[in-house]
Amino acid sequence: MDTIIRGFAEAFRLLITLDPDVLNITYRTLQVSGIATAISILIGIPIGTGLALTRFFGRGLMVSVVNFGMGLPPVVVGFVTWIFLMRYGPLGMLGLLYTPTAMIIAQAVIASPLVAGFTMAAIQAINPKLRLQILSLGTTRLQYLLLLLWEARLGILAAIIAGFGGVISEVGASMMVGGNIRGYTRVLTTATVLEVSKGSFELAAGLSIILLVLSFGIMGALSWLQQRGRHS
Repeated sequence: MDTIIRGFAEAFRLLITLDPDVLNITYRTLQVSGIATAISILIGIPIGTGLALTRFFGRGLMVSVVNFGMGLPPVVVGFVTWIFLMRYGPLGMLGLLYTPTAMIIAQAVIASPLVAGFTMAAIQAINPKLRLQILSLGTTRLQYLLLLLWEARLGILAAIIAGFGGVISEVGASMMVGGNIRGYTRVLTTATVLEVSKGSFELAAGLSIILLVLSFGIMGALSWLQQRGRHS
């Protein structure tokens, strides 16, 4: 209990004094997780929409892959990404290993199935009669898709929340492909693990509290948008 209390005090001190290391780590956390979530949205929403609205050979397999991907252990994703980006790997010539880009790639792989799965479920939950009603209005295919996405907006926001939550709290993949390099690839989760390993429990608690506050703030904003959309 004392460690938690001192952790709150340490978090307050770090924020009030605008500690350069903490600001850099927090910025890197937002940068990596934000870009990874944006990429997962660009990948996951089209895939989820396509799986929800079309029927084709192999669809069942793709749905199973998406559902399987939603539960992928992050450390496994990190290991596979590391293999691809290592010096002698298929993408080793790009020199991306132990960079923020490598962390973004790993986190996007983690988040994309979450966004796709939740999007697919949200669109499939739309009343089939509503789909027929939209088609009866003579809409183009693009208008039809946009209207369906609007109707499924609450579920899609839930998909985004799930995707962001899955990456901002992730540590295994980030450490494996990012290396936890100070001032370059260190984020709040990996910094917390490092401080615990060094025995700096108060600083680790402070970093954890900052991460919780940051996550709660962003999740709260997304949840507010979701609930606001419910009444619009």
